[in-house]
Amino acid sequence: MQCAIYKSRRKADTYLYVAVRDDFSRIPEALLKLIGEPEHVMDLELLPERKLALEDTAEVLRNLAERGWHLQMPRSEAWQESSVRH
Repeated sequence: MQCAIYKSRRKADTYLYVAVRDDFSRIPEALLKLIGEPEHVMDLELLPERKLALEDTAEVLRNLAERGWHLQMPRSEAWQESSVRH
């Protein structure tokens, strides 16, 4: 599945994946207000076997197929700290 990835101009480390580039018609208005005007970062071919650094590929694909978008939020500080310790 082809998708486009946008970063939030208001929320650091927050990314919006959309199934159709520049089509924000299925994104809830409240979410668009929260993240601000999305800035295009890249287009990506997502395949089930492709690993993503911070997201579960199967979940991203499911969200794109079902609702047309997926939101990647920053990990909590606690998660980041525990990852550094191990």
